[in-house]
Amino acid sequence: MNDKTFVIVGASLAGAKAAAELRERGFGGRVVLVGTEQELPYERPPLSKDYLRGEAERDGMQVHDQAFYKDQEIELRLGTTATAIDAATASLELDRGEPLQFDALLLTTGSSPRRLALPGAELDGIHYLRTIADSDAIRARLERGGHLAVIGGGWIGSEVAASARQRGLEVTMVSDEALPNASVFGQEVGEFYRDLHAGHGVELVLGDGAAAFEGDGSVSGVRTDSGRVVECDFVVVGAGATPNVELGQRAGLDTEDGILVDPRLQSSASNVFAAGDVANHWHPFYEGRVRVEHWANALNQGPAAARSMLGDTAAYEELPYFFSDQYDAGMEYSGLNAPTDEVVFRGDRAGGEFVAFWLREGVVTAGMNVNVWDVNEHVQALIRSRKQVDVAALTDPDTPLESLA
Repeated sequence: MNDKTFVIVGASLAGAKAAAELRERGFGGRVVLVGTEQELPYERPPLSKDYLRGEAERDGMQVHDQAFYKDQEIELRLGTTATAIDAATASLELDRGEPLQFDALLLTTGSSPRRLALPGAELDGIHYLRTIADSDAIRARLERGGHLAVIGGGWIGSEVAASARQRGLEVTMVSDEALPNASVFGQEVGEFYRDLHAGHGVELVLGDGAAAFEGDGSVSGVRTDSGRVVECDFVVVGAGATPNVELGQRAGLDTEDGILVDPRLQSSASNVFAAGDVANHWHPFYEGRVRVEHWANALNQGPAAARSMLGDTAAYEELPYFFSDQYDAGMEYSGLNAPTDEVVFRGDRAGGEFVAFWLREGVVTAGMNVNVWDVNEHVQALIRSRKQVDVAALTDPDTPLESLA
């Protein structure tokens, strides 16, 4: 394969890990990594947490340093946008330089924040968070203090709200959901996060979505659906994300909430693969499509796609996993629950040390451990077992989880 060229579009965690995997697996051909940002590939979780608070350095987020790419002979095309793919001729057009011919192409183009088309959306002081530049802008604004309005009670909104409170700012969270992340995790877990934020001084305006931004040149308030005006000095919007499928769509790839890929992460074009946020993957365990917008998925799917590019026939079967840190509450979540699943708890929910389990007909579909560590492996084993469990034993802290799987 030393005469082949593999191209990766998306200088992201998934893209960088895929490039490294190609070399680790002995691929001696040309590897080109294309990214629109000028930054070396970096990890995004710190953007809403310690980096945003000024507690972590920029270089610490890099997946690899500059020397790694040089040593591994991985060509970096940073500040470059891929504009078109011709899968039939195996050609990639770039906005800088000549077209690239490829033998296999991997798309790790990620996702973009969902922007709110509300009156006043053009005002200064309204921020979205996806890139280092976004985090830098919000971080600079945090340093000036004041009152932050966060739109959305999902993970980005919640983590930014927590970071701002830890920096001493006044924070109001506005969400059309009755509880943070209620549509994903249901009432009981939503109540825990509501109380967590309220206990740290966040004003919560829940069940009342944003209707408009107010201000003269710069935002000075958020008007809600009920007509209430939340006065603020700046805004961070966390209203979800949409997969960056445009490049794949123009190439004629099959797309639906992402680029559709098979268990090996191969798209409808045999020489094009996708991984990370943008990939809507046929998951063998769930026998259905799963698209995950979290760090672990990028970390693991990028290398899996690289192996598929090299001819490996193994399916990608990692269970969805993510983590979040808010104030002194660290959590890990594994699995894929439905809003109608039953939720039961092991441990001290009021004290903030517990494991939540989602059950469907007595079978564990997902688990979330909050300030309880070294149990995630057992949670995943329970999910994979597909066994009906004794709820009394599941919720008993004295019963070892590993004995239930």
